[in-house]
Amino acid sequence: MAAAAAPAIPPLTVLKGVGPALAARLQRLGIHDVRDLLLHAPLRYEDRSTLTPIAAARPGAKVLIEGEVVLTDVTGKRRPILVGCLQDGSGVIELRFFNFTAALRNRLVPGSRWRCYGEVKVSSHGKEMIHPELEPAGGDTPGILPVYPTTAGLSQRTLRRLVQQALALLADGPDWLPILPSCCLPGEIAMSLPRALAALHRPPSEPAEETPPWRRRLAFEELLVHQLAFGRQNRLRAQGKAPPLPAKPELLARFFERLPFRLTQAQYRAFQEIQQDLAAPRPMGRLLQGDVGSGKTVVAALAALCAWGGGWQCALMAPTELLAEQHHDTWRTWLEPLGVRLGLLTGRDGAGRGSVREALAAGEIDVVVGTHALFQKDVAFARLGLVIVDEQHRFGVDQRLALKAKAQGWAPHYLVMTATPIPRTLAMLRYGDLELSVIDELPPGRKPVETRVMSDARRPDLIARLRDWIGGGRQAYWVCTLIESSDSLAAEAAEETARRLEAELPGVRIGLVHGRMKGGAKDTVMAAFKAGEIDLLVATTVIEVGVDVPNAGLMVIENAERLGLAQLHQLRGRVGRGPGQSYCILLYHPPLSAMARRRLDYLRRCHDGFQLAEKDLELRGPGEVLGTRQSGALRFKMADPVRDRALLPQVGEAARWMEREAPEHIPRLLDFWLSRGDRYVDV
Repeated sequence: MAAAAAPAIPPLTVLKGVGPALAARLQRLGIHDVRDLLLHAPLRYEDRSTLTPIAAARPGAKVLIEGEVVLTDVTGKRRPILVGCLQDGSGVIELRFFNFTAALRNRLVPGSRWRCYGEVKVSSHGKEMIHPELEPAGGDTPGILPVYPTTAGLSQRTLRRLVQQALALLADGPDWLPILPSCCLPGEIAMSLPRALAALHRPPSEPAEETPPWRRRLAFEELLVHQLAFGRQNRLRAQGKAPPLPAKPELLARFFERLPFRLTQAQYRAFQEIQQDLAAPRPMGRLLQGDVGSGKTVVAALAALCAWGGGWQCALMAPTELLAEQHHDTWRTWLEPLGVRLGLLTGRDGAGRGSVREALAAGEIDVVVGTHALFQKDVAFARLGLVIVDEQHRFGVDQRLALKAKAQGWAPHYLVMTATPIPRTLAMLRYGDLELSVIDELPPGRKPVETRVMSDARRPDLIARLRDWIGGGRQAYWVCTLIESSDSLAAEAAEETARRLEAELPGVRIGLVHGRMKGGAKDTVMAAFKAGEIDLLVATTVIEVGVDVPNAGLMVIENAERLGLAQLHQLRGRVGRGPGQSYCILLYHPPLSAMARRRLDYLRRCHDGFQLAEKDLELRGPGEVLGTRQSGALRFKMADPVRDRALLPQVGEAARWMEREAPEHIPRLLDFWLSRGDRYVDV
């Protein structure tokens, strides 16, 4: 039986009291309609179910009290303060308001009775509450109240009132989720969506556990929707038409003959998987995941060779101009002797951009390597058949969509490369619409980077070692980190570190790279470092993804305790690319907490990026592993991939059951959870 059409999601203006000004404030929180309001989860809850006598109110506790105002006054001349004295028979407490209106002053008068909620403090005048929430006395206690993320000009009271109106609109409507068989839905969370949302915003009691049943119910549905959206994208991709790009054995043989090394088993396995996808007439969607230095670039070059062999163009998009130039130089060495015509297109190519664009549009360039310049409107392709994106999370979603859209009349094959180790749990959730190829083996001869943990109290010893290292003709990195995610503050820290190192290491050529530098200036310094014109590169974490400098075999990471394991491993991967033993010094500022000591010791002993990512996920959560708020990163409202990963097997079962038995319900679920963001799944 066909499901009833999903009712339209009401706009905010159907709610009483919502006009243009209030709607604008709500939109600052990402709340654009009633659905967004219902999914605006509380940060915490406050128990207002019990009145506390003033005499029993302990300092530091948040309590609900009720009493009569016996005295009011406005004190202070330069900054008026409204003070009210409240008593309830057991004791007296002062109420202080640093910001108040004439209306409040006129209502808070002797003889009036009020119910107040706030934190109890103690001053020389006795107990006091600063800016408590006020309600007229009498009536029932409000019970458990939610506390929401909010913005300027939007009070908790207003948010609570609007949410209650939104819940009333949903209460009589049909459930969005059909009744699933017990094998797909854990029994303790088998409740309707309206009931779960009502409990989320107004729980019957203060939740005794981190994830009460209604929260798990909502997390389950959000994870289910995520899987269903990926399933839909996979089906759409399977229906698309892409040019079959089967590998030509004689071409591969010529490539391997000229290659100065042999592929590892892991590289060859990944290429076989990619090759099988490219040979099909439907668009490939594949994630090539490999640890730092595992050799993803040569596997991607083989994919580009398949596209050229089939008469189609390939585009490789890199996150920085210097990295694009490095890829271009490497691929030119491998591919040009076979007859492949390569081009480079970056934002700083100036007059050369026009000739490259013309050659691309005329089909006179077979493989183009570039940066964000590739998706500009004035760039056209004759026959784009394969898109490769290096470190996809560093590009915006719209940028990646714009590049894919340049394959006119066809859906291009799509390959994503990342050196960021992502635990399988998160890879399924973030890249669930892509097939996964993993290079889990380093090329032979690569020595693990020797990692040591050192207190910054031993800095003089470290400087002496650094002087000897550079005196021996080697290069080094010095990485500065900050707790605050501020390019400005990080730049200042790096500049100060560079000045200090210049004083401590006279005669050493020191370069500086940080996030506030323009791309061209940053790339110029990196190019000089690669060319051996700089001995010591002082940098912020912008070098996490960068160029290969085989002569740089020593890295110092300042305040290493502030970074996650996955990011530390990424940084460590900048060294260990040349001959001889390489070293990474994790410099920390004592005292070191027990947790930080365990993390740094784990990094010292472990060199497997995937194991480190799993440990990072366990210790720090998905936001730290994936990066903060990158386009395409996980943005769940109710679910937490770590906390709720036990639900994932049943989520998968439920998704398969719905696709098979109840496909008519899927559009309603997707509309409710993903109406504006669904197009961002398939990028």
